[in-house]
Amino acid sequence: MKVAPSILSGNFLNLEKDLDMVNEYADLIHVDVMDGTFVPNISFGFPVVDAIAKVIKVPMDVHLMIINPDKYIERFSRSGANMISFHLEAAEKEGKDPKEIIDLIHSFGVKAGIAINPDVPVEKLFPYIQDVDFFLVMSVFAGFGGQKFIEASVQRIESLREEMKRSGTFKDIEVDGGIGPDNIEILRQAGCTICVAGSSVFHASDRAKVIAELRGE
Repeated sequence: MKVAPSILSGNFLNLEKDLDMVNEYADLIHVDVMDGTFVPNISFGFPVVDAIAKVIKVPMDVHLMIINPDKYIERFSRSGANMISFHLEAAEKEGKDPKEIIDLIHSFGVKAGIAINPDVPVEKLFPYIQDVDFFLVMSVFAGFGGQKFIEASVQRIESLREEMKRSGTFKDIEVDGGIGPDNIEILRQAGCTICVAGSSVFHASDRAKVIAELRGE
């Protein structure tokens, strides 16, 4: 299990301190980019991502919760993203071929992932198992931090893992939303290999201990 703390839950008055903590204890840094259109909230853009890239030493996992993600992939790649995921819903809404967006991400030497919200059938991910490097299964609705974990997400992760078994191709399954030490084991058993944790890490009194628990140490 890799742990990707979400900087959206960090202290924006002192991000460098939080990033140092991630460098020391975590496996990835998760960066949620919101546009106020695909999701109701606006988070941050290139200046913040560029600043994070100057300090962060672990891979940067950029989650694009935006319409027309293909327009910005090159720029986020140049900002230092090692992984970029986009929402299948965003591609479908604009009538764009997800495989072309995946190929675009790969063209910049970045790992490509597809994300879906809890109301999107997980079966829609199956055609892309051979194409992506990872999937991002939202266990809350994209756009807000601190939401409660949706229990039905476990079955969705299991279904995706079983389809991978049938295809003989195994890719990382990243899960994002409401994750903490109390539900990490069931996610691990379901097939989650990367967990995104915001509030449970950054609001903890002992962040290193929480990350270790999530990792299964």
